Parts: sequence; structure tokens; C-alpha cells
Amino acid sequence: MGEPVNPDITAVQLPEVPNGAGATIQTPERADLRPEHINDAVIRLAGNSQDGIQSAGAFLARLAGRSDQDVMTYMTIPSTISGGPSIFQVRIGTGEVLSAGDEADFLVAFYQHSYQDHLSFLKEGGVLLYDSDNVEPDLDDKRFVYLGVPITGLTVEALGGTAKDKGKNMFVLGLIAKIFHLDVDKLKKLIGEKFAGKDESIVNTALMGFQAGYNYPVGNFISTVYKFEHVEKKPGAPDQITMDGNQALAYGLLAGGVRYGAGYPITPWSSVMEILRSELPKYGGLFVQSEDELAAVSTALGFSLAGYLPVTGSAGPGISLKTEAIGWASMAEMPIIIINVQRGGPSTGLPTNVEQSDLHQAIFGGHGDSPRVVLAAKTVEDCFYIAVEAAGIARKYSTPVFILSDTSLATRIEAFDEPKLEELMQNPHPDLTTRPDSFKPYDLNRITQHVPPGVRLMDGKYPLVTGLEHDEMGHPTGSPKLHMAMTAKRRTKLQKLAEELPVPKV
Repeated sequence: MGEPVNPDITAVQLPEVPNGAGATIQTPERADLRPEHINDAVIRLAGNSQDGIQSAGAFLARLAGRSDQDVMTYMTIPSTISGGPSIFQVRIGTGEVLSAGDEADFLVAFYQHSYQDHLSFLKEGGVLLYDSDNVEPDLDDKRFVYLGVPITGLTVEALGGTAKDKGKNMFVLGLIAKIFHLDVDKLKKLIGEKFAGKDESIVNTALMGFQAGYNYPVGNFISTVYKFEHVEKKPGAPDQITMDGNQALAYGLLAGGVRYGAGYPITPWSSVMEILRSELPKYGGLFVQSEDELAAVSTALGFSLAGYLPVTGSAGPGISLKTEAIGWASMAEMPIIIINVQRGGPSTGLPTNVEQSDLHQAIFGGHGDSPRVVLAAKTVEDCFYIAVEAAGIARKYSTPVFILSDTSLATRIEAFDEPKLEELMQNPHPDLTTRPDSFKPYDLNRITQHVPPGVRLMDGKYPLVTGLEHDEMGHPTGSPKLHMAMTAKRRTKLQKLAEELPVPKV
């Protein structure tokens, strides 16, 4: 974050001066304070999950995206319903940002445990902003710059006693906006968009908390404030969009022509489901919240049977429960997308922690010889495009396709170029074209294409769809020779897919 701030300067609150009427006034802010221009900063907010630090951090990340800056975030949340210690880290840069950062330039500590647990992540010369109502730092440690602000008390003063636990995040957002010379108008617009549709008093309370923090005279207590270098947008450059990995997956599915799906809530998959529940009806579709995981995948397969490409998803424990029905999809050669937003395991494991340990489950998680396609996203941007790719593969090869993401990608916010949707959008409608004479849905000499109910077959012979091994018309068979031929057929089509894939760049 530029040159280190002088670690010998410790910011201590100046005394407030009585104004003669019993109230107190703050000394005016220094007029000679000029911002230091920086290219990159890592800001870590440390508190409890109930403090709304994820919302404050998300505002910073989305502001960066709208300002044509690069951004990447990292967050942790407790797995207990009652909440607990949590962080949100955002890295903003005027150049390419490839990680959320190992060390923080700027640490906000809401509580004593936040200070104690995260001071080791603060760079030497970095700034510690702490709530002086709750935190007592070791001011003899001259490695850092200390900025103590009575955040809790000033939030209560600005918003009233009932808002102290719900407005501190907005007060801190205002402080950060002041220290880093952020675009206040854009931030206020983001706040308004976040709470759009809610009672007007909620928006006003959030804006009041933000303005109170922004008005605090931080310039009296630190020797340096900061300003990100201006990013000149190149002529013809695309606009940026800012979202997290789960949002990218959901909107990628929409671009891929997915209009139906079913799921059951589980961390960290749930927000994909919530977005689809909201967005799919706008496109004439439907997302069903089922009573359990088996019902969810079975409902999704019902949509597939009707001729539509569906999606279902979960985390590792839920995928385990879906396994039998996914095997049915492999045998019946039904197109379906299965998303696994991975978390720590086995069993209930670590519901809110990062772990990429379900690859074996995705590739081999089923009985019998049932090869499947497995795609894994590497970035938030990749989450969008890999969902579009999965839709194309599932349709073309009439097969289940797994998408692997993880908790880190699910919650990480990044900015990337707006996709060219007119080039990506796929047809969501089922293929209802008439099938010619002698049509065989499971023809051994071609790739299966599922025939939705209602399609006219000229020879009048309608196929069956079953999880039993079958002949070329879908009728059950116990023939070892035919079983070997069908098994080879299901494997061969994925070998053809492998031949079409480009060689990975190393």
C-alpha cells in the first residue's frame, strides 16, 4: 500500500472541547492533509458475523468493480447458528489482482479478540483501526499506526441505541471511504441498490451510519490518508461486472439456457438456489425447493424427461444422497447439470470452511461403469463460463455434467469484463422435431439424444426410459452382449468429447 506509514506515529484521540452548552464538539479536521496515491491495498475487517462486516466488505468490492479497478475478496464465517468470529478481506488494485493477499495493509478490529487474532496479519507499518469502546491495543508496539475510534458509541449517537449492533458496519464503511478517498456518490448508490425494496427507513439508517463515519475527522489522528491511482478506461474496453462465484454460476446457467431446476438448502450451495428461485420465473422457468436431496435430483430429472436441461446442486453430503438418481441419469442418458460447491468433510464436516476434497466423489461416485463429465472452475469469471460450457456439453452428449466449485469461490467477489451475452445465449427449448422412420433413441451407432414426450415418431414405436439396462428402443434387457455394447456406447461418446476439447495451456 505504497510506502509504509511512519510506525513511530500512534494516533490517539484528541480531547473533545466543551461548547458551553453541555454538548461537545470535535476539533476541525486538518486542512493540510494530502492523500498519498497508491496502486494496491489489502483491507481486512475482523469482528463477529452479526456485525455485517461481509456487507461492508462487499460494498468496497463492488465499488472497485464499478470504478474499473481489479478486486478479489476472502471471507470466513462460523458454522454455528449463533454466530461468532468472522473476517472479510478485500484487495483492491489498479493493476491485475491475482490473490486476496496474505498480509493486510489496513486492519479493522471490532473487538479485543479481533485485535488479538489478526494483528499478526497486519504488515509492519500498516494501519490498525480499532473500536476504542471494545479494544485496548498495546500502543507500545511501534510496528503499526493506531487509529482508535469509539465506533460503538458514535454509531449509537448517530442512529440511536437500538442500532448499535446493526449500524457499526456502515459507520466503518464511512471511515474507510474517508481514509481512502473513495467515491462517496457511487457508494451511496450501492447502498441504495442493496436495500432497494425494503422499508425506506432501512435505507435512511444505513446512509446515516455511513455519513456519520465519513464525517469523522480521521485526518486529526493519522499522518496519511490514501487515494487509489485513477484507472483510465481504454476506448472500446468492455464494462466490468462484479459478483461472487455463486452468482456467476447462477447467471451462467441462465445464459446456457437452463430454465428449470430443483434443490435443497445447504451451505455453501444455497445462494445459487436462491438466485435461481428469483430469476428463473422471469424467463418462464421454475426452481423447486424440494423436501430433501433425493426429491431435488428426482424433480430435476423430471424436467429432463420433459425435454428441458435442468440443474440441481448441493455440497458433498447432499451429492452423496443424490448418487443413486445420478446413476439413473447415466443409464438413461439424460442431460442434467449437478453443481457441487465443496466444503470440508466427511459427513457434516466443516460447513463454512474451504476444502477441495470431492473430486473422487464426482468422478467415481456411483456403482457400475458410469463415466461422467466433471468440470472445475478456477476463478469467479470461470464460474460463469463453465456453467455455459456445462450446458452445451450436457445437451450435445445427453449426459450428466458435474461442476465443482468451493466455499472460497462461492463467496469470493471479483470483477471481470462483462460477457458478450448475444454470443453465449443458448436455446432453452426442447427439441420437438419429428423423428423419422426406424428411429432408435439408443442407437448403438450414434450419440443418444433424449426424445421428450409428445414428439412424433413416424413409425409409431415409442421408446421407454428406464434405469434398467436396455436395448436400442429402451426396452429392458438382460443380455450380457447388449450390456457390454451399451456400456461401450456410453463411454465412447465421452471419448468423442475428449477429442473435441482443446489441449490445456501450461
